[in-house]
Formats: sequence, C-alpha cells, structure tokens
Amino acid sequence: MATSGGGSYRNGTHRNSLKVDRPFSMNSNPKTSVKSKPLSSSGLRRSSTGSIGAAKDDAGVPGRVRVAVRLRPRNTEELVADADFADCVELQPELKRLKLRKNNWDSDTYEFDEVLTEFASQKRVYEVVAKPVVESVLDGYNGTIMAYGQTGTGKTYTLGRLGEEDTAARGIMVRAMEDILADVSLETDSISVSYLQLYMETIQDLLDPANDNIPIVEDSKTGDVSLPGANLVEIRDQKSFVELLRLGEAHRFAANTKLNTESSRSHAILMVHVKRSVKGKHSALSSEKGSNLHMKTLRPAIVRKGKLVVVDLAGSERIDKSGSEGHTLEEAKSINLSLSALGKCINALAENSVHVPVRDSKLTRLLKDSFGGTARTSLVITIGPSPRHRGETASTIMFGQRAMKVENMLKLKEEFDYKSLSRGLDIQLDKLISEHERQQKAFENEIERITTEAQNRISEVERNYEDALEEERVKYQRDYMESIKKLEEQLVKNQQKHGFEKVPVRSEDDCSALTSNTESSKISAVEEVSELKKLLQKESLLRKAAEEEVNSLKSQLAQWKRSEASGNSEIIKLRKMLEDEALQKEKLEGEIAILHSQLLQISSEADETRRRLDRGGSGKVPGDLDSLFSQVKLQQQEPGNGEKASVAKLFEQVGLQKILSLLESEDSDLRIHAVKVVANLAAEETNQEKIVEAGGLTSLLMLLRSSENETIHRVAAGAIANLAMNETNQELIMGQGGIGLLSITAANAEDPQTLRMVAGAIANLCGNDKLQMKLRGEGGIKALLGMVRCRHPDVLAQVARGIANFAKCESRASMQGTKTGRSLLIEDGALPWIVQNANNEASPIRRHIELALCHLAQHEANAKDMISGGALWELVRISRDCSREDIRTLAHRTLTSCPAFQAEMRRL
Repeated sequence: MATSGGGSYRNGTHRNSLKVDRPFSMNSNPKTSVKSKPLSSSGLRRSSTGSIGAAKDDAGVPGRVRVAVRLRPRNTEELVADADFADCVELQPELKRLKLRKNNWDSDTYEFDEVLTEFASQKRVYEVVAKPVVESVLDGYNGTIMAYGQTGTGKTYTLGRLGEEDTAARGIMVRAMEDILADVSLETDSISVSYLQLYMETIQDLLDPANDNIPIVEDSKTGDVSLPGANLVEIRDQKSFVELLRLGEAHRFAANTKLNTESSRSHAILMVHVKRSVKGKHSALSSEKGSNLHMKTLRPAIVRKGKLVVVDLAGSERIDKSGSEGHTLEEAKSINLSLSALGKCINALAENSVHVPVRDSKLTRLLKDSFGGTARTSLVITIGPSPRHRGETASTIMFGQRAMKVENMLKLKEEFDYKSLSRGLDIQLDKLISEHERQQKAFENEIERITTEAQNRISEVERNYEDALEEERVKYQRDYMESIKKLEEQLVKNQQKHGFEKVPVRSEDDCSALTSNTESSKISAVEEVSELKKLLQKESLLRKAAEEEVNSLKSQLAQWKRSEASGNSEIIKLRKMLEDEALQKEKLEGEIAILHSQLLQISSEADETRRRLDRGGSGKVPGDLDSLFSQVKLQQQEPGNGEKASVAKLFEQVGLQKILSLLESEDSDLRIHAVKVVANLAAEETNQEKIVEAGGLTSLLMLLRSSENETIHRVAAGAIANLAMNETNQELIMGQGGIGLLSITAANAEDPQTLRMVAGAIANLCGNDKLQMKLRGEGGIKALLGMVRCRHPDVLAQVARGIANFAKCESRASMQGTKTGRSLLIEDGALPWIVQNANNEASPIRRHIELALCHLAQHEANAKDMISGGALWELVRISRDCSREDIRTLAHRTLTSCPAFQAEMRRL
C-alpha cells in the first residue's frame, strides 16, 4: 500500500483552500427538474443484454442521470503560477451554464443540471446532488451518487469528508447517513453498510483488508449484481458509521504525485442497504381484549429494499503531468483503463448503441444498475480553474455532457415479507397455546379447590352433627339418671315421713294411689327437665354472643396496634427527612459561601490582569477580523493565565447552572463577578454550546435590557460577541431581539471598551448571509456607523470589520443572483465614511475598508454612487499600492471587469 501524504481533502484541511468564510444559501429547490429536451416514449431504454442496467418488463419510472459540476478554487501553487492568467472556465450558476475558454476571444458554453461555484458550501452540494437520491432510496428505489474528475479537484472532499474539526465541511457520505438514520425506525427497519475499493481490477474490503479478492456474482434471471463475499455491517447510530468510514479510509491506497499530495489510487465504493417495513392495509393486524386473543386479518407485510451506492472514483491523470513512475505508474494505467471503459459504456448508452461493453472492466460491472439501469443516479464532476489543465477540464465536462443523455428506468424494490409473517404467526400461536394452557390449568385448579372445600365442609358438618347427637344423648341420659335419683330420694323421704318402717300389706286401693302418685311425680320431673333444657339453650346463645364480642374487640385492638406501629414508622421517616433537609441546607449554604468567595477572587484576578494588559500597551491588543477571539488567546499567552485556570476550576466544581443563576442576584457586585465568569467561559468554543443550552444567552440579553451598569454592559457585550462567532448562535441572538439591544447599548455607551465589544458583536452578525435584511431593518448598520463618534482605533477597527463582512455577503448574493439593486450600506450612508478611512494609518482599519470597497465595486449597481462619492480613485490606489497581494489583485480585476469604471477612467 502506498503511504499517505498530508495536505489533501481527506479528513483534514484541504491544501487548495476550498474552505470559504461562510456558506451561502440559494433559494432553489434541489428537487426541481432541470431544463432538458423532452424524451419520447421510444427514447426509454428497453431490456438488452448489453445495457448497463437492463430493465425488466414490469413498469418503471423514467429518470435521466442528473449531472452537477463543481469548481475547485485556486490552490497556493496556482495562485503563483497562474497569477497572470485568467481561469479557463467561467461559471453562470443562475443560468446553470459553464463557459470553457478556448482563448481570450472565444469560448464554448455547456449546460448542466446544477453549476456550483468555488463558494458553494458542502450543505448546498449535498442538497442539490445527493438529497433527491437519498430520498428515493428511503422510498424503496436504488440510487447512485458518483464523483468524477481530474486528480486533485476535490472528489474525496465532496463525498468522504468526515467533518470532525468543522461540522459544516461534512461530505455527502456522512450527511446521507444522517438523513437515513433520521427517517428510519431502528425497531422495524435495518441499515447495513459495505465499504470496498477497486484496486488494480481487484475488489478489496476496506473493513477487512485480508479479504482482498471479492468476486462479482450476477443473478441469471434478474441480472442484478451482488458481492456476497463483502462484509455487511449493521449501523445503529451515526458515531459507529463515522468510525467505519475512518477505518475504511485508513486502508485505502493513496500516493504522492505532482498533482496531489494524497492522490487516491483506487475507486472507493460505499454500499448502504436500507430495508424498511411498510405499514398499511397489507400488514398483519391483531387485537387483544382482556385475556382472549383474536386474530383478525393476517397478510404478509411489504418490505422495501433500497440500495445507495456512493462511488469516489480515482482521479484521471496524465503521466507527464503527474510524474508517476514504477508501481505508481502501473496504478495510473489501471485507473485510466477502468475510467476509459466507463466512458465507452456511457457513450454507447448516450448513442442508443445495440452493444454496451459492460464486461470490459469490473467498474462497469459494478455500476451496471447506475447507468441505463433501474437506479436514480446523480453525478458530480469536479474541475479546476487552472488554464494549464484545460485539456483535462474539457474531457471532464464532455464526460458529464454524455452522461446527461443516459436514461434510467427507476424501479421500486419491494416484496412481501413472508419470513416476518411466519415469525409473527409463530409468536401469536405460542401466545395462544400458552394462554390456553394457563386457562386450562387455572380451571382445573379451581375445580380441585372447590371439590376439596366441599368435601371438607361435608366432613366437618357430619362431625359436628355426630358430636351434637352424642352430647345430646349423654345429656339426656344424665338428666334421666338425675331425675330417677331425685324420685328415689323423694320416695324415701315420703316413706320416712309416713312412718313406713315396715312395709305393711297394702290393699289394692293403696297400690293404685301409690301408682298415681308415682306417675304424677314423673310428669313433673319431665317438665322440670324441659325447663332446664330451655335455660341451657339460652345460656349457650349468650355465651356465643359474648365470644363474638370478645373476638371483635381483639381484632379492633390488633388493628389499633398496627395503626400505632405505622404511625410510629411514619414519624421516624419524617424525622429522618427533616434531618436530611437540614444537612442539605447546611451544605448548600456552604457551597454558596465558597462560590461567593471564589467569584470575588476571580474578579480581583481579572481586574489585575486587565490592568496589567493595559500597562503593557495597546499594541498587544489585536484588531483584525478575529480580534475578539484573539483577546482570549492573548490572555492565555500573558502571565494572567491563572485567571483561565481559576475559571475552569470554578466551572468544574460549581457547575454552569449555578453560575448562571447568580446573573439574577440582587447584589450588584455579585452580578458583576458572575457575568465576568460567564464572559471568560464564552471565550472557549467548547463552552459556548453549553452556555446557550443552559439559557446563558437569554440571561446576557436580559442584562443588556434591565441593567444600567456600564461594566455589566461591557462584559455582557463581550460574551455575546464570542457567542456570535457561531452561525447557530447568530440566529438565536437575532431571534431574541439581540441586535436591537446591542444598538441601544451602543447609543447609550461612552466607554471605548464597551463600544468595542458591541461593535465586535454586530460585526460577527454582519457575516451571516441569512440575516442581512433583518440586521439592517432592526438598525444594526445605523448602530455600527453611529459608533464612529468614539474615534478610538479599536472601535473603528471593529466597525470596519463589520462593514467588510456585510459587503462580502452582499457581493456573494449579487454574484448568485439573489440580490439586485444598490448596496444597503450605500443606502444607509456608509460610503462617505468608507472613502474617508480607506487610507487610514491604522492597518486593521485600512485593510477592512479596502476589502469593503472591493466587494461593493463588484456589483455594477453600486458603480454610479462610488464614482460620484470618490471611491473610484481609492480603488485605483488600492490596485497599485495595497500591501496585500490578494486585495490588490481583487481591486485590479474589479476595475477591469466593470464597464462603468472603465468608461469613467477613459473620460478623465
């Protein structure tokens, strides 16, 4: 594998300085169809064994290959070598045209679906090139995104940039996966990825370098191409996908050539498989009510399988220009052969040829579905501006022109998911069986319980009945014996009473009388026994009632004891909570005291540092485009670095939320110390997002609105200026009325340091293309011009920086055709001050004013005002005497390209 050199687009800063100050927006819909000649029905490609993507007989949607051209800005070498030569291409993005110069008098014009200038942001490129393809893949179609161009023109930067240092620089691969993950549901859908490279006609797995000879398999029925030997990794989140890209990029072949310090020597191919379940009338339906499960309608679910293929082609090169030799020469030959085979296939498809040479290269076999097949294809061709490479640029443009003639038949990739239906039926059947077994077991247990309970009751009743009978029999027998005994005793007493010592012979009358007395005694005994039984029953009832009352009292006593125990536990719990609250209160009071002391200490250290910097002289205070951010760096270089360490320590120990809460303190000194700490934290880019999320920006704006303290205004404006360096924060500041508050603060302030901070915040907001009209409408330009009354050089430098940023955004908008008419700066009366300070002694002020004049002059609608206001002669002076070569070149180009300026100079 060839060693990788530094300085290319790949995962770092591009050596050709493609990065611009701020991306521009464009009011065009990326889904809008481009102007092209209508295709007749006969133009739709039919099935053919030779076509790259032979369509089936089933219906498809016609979709032409969309082609966008992207221009790379001049690199350092080209700025020196081609300084005296104009660019070989001229872009007209509003007309979607490109002019390729033949010489100084003649040029060829080509139309494309999109024309992207060197100022086009990565987001803009993704929206117009890749987003429609990604949306089609999510809808179930195949899609291809491919970059083609000369080596060193930015193909890998456009597709594979990870954007770890700058999120705005993320490439198409990363942004496409972000949109896919945001649209799918990981519970029902799946995403899997393969990452490959085609090196010397050998397909290798970038995720497993040992797997270096993967075969291509074609389905004999459908003609679809697959790579069964490639690793297929399931993606669950964006972080794992970025790690996968980083791993694959590390295994990709690259080499150092004269045209590119890190030239890709292989074609990289990223395949993203998206499988989605479509929920609708064909999905399986089931409902569950109570414990019963009922199956309604069971049909196989529809699954849509889309495949996104992102192809980063190796750059075409000429051997005499790249200086390739040895093994690098062999690699170049292989690259050029595969690209030549791809060009032949596209030529054949564009000319409706019967035979398409698909099998001449593995690259064309892999792209069989992308050109003339069933996939939606977007091609971005990358070119450079250098006239030395005009031949390569012309070849790239012609490749794109031929590709625009290729027509694909888009086909929806969907099928019934019988496997999921089978799994669902198995799961539902298992549930029904389990529910049936559970109900049956519960029924059997209930029957067994009822049977056992009935048997126990019957046995108990029989036992009780036998016991009652036995007790009654014994009782009657005892009563009978007692009655007999009483009668015998009564009889003995009667005999003794009548003096029957001897038993005389009784007559029959006496015997009958005795018998009657005996019977009457028996009757009275029986009556007495029945009376005793009634009394016994009554006593039994009273005893049962007493026992029930005793049991009730016992249960009430037990309940009262339980209530008492519960109350005691609740009282203990409340006492513990009170003790915890007291401890927490003491702890919070201690933290507040520590926080107060630390804030006082940091404030004193900050004041001492500021005084030490003031004594060191104003020459150490920077005043260029990034002056506010540089002041924080200067504090890190000076001995006052202890302040930063103290703030970081306080941030870790106390926490951001507690520090922000002190901004609302009634103690003015404490509020001043707190806002100083927030301002120091805002100077670090890593803290800015946390401060905004915690409500710090809102609190700072509230201080500008409610406080009358000049110190608070100065420090709060400095913190807002630091936060305004982020584009997202700029929109939040404008949305919360920040520009109005800054304007009021500027009007009321007299301290130069306060005005410098306010001017720096407004200057940062002036660099946002989206906020131009709103910023001017809320008085931002008026406030910026009003601060020149101070005449302090640091304040004037920030005002000049804001005017330069605003003029640059207007210039970009005018070039893109989104703005017409005079500059808003000229309408608000800024031109006299700009002309007056164009030759200011202070270099920061002069440099920004010179840039502002150059940007204003690029729009012809401003020419009349600039001529009448004396700005023309300042432009002439800048083109001759400016110390910076880039500004001098820009002024010269502006003067020579504006007819009004040329006419005025000829007249004078």
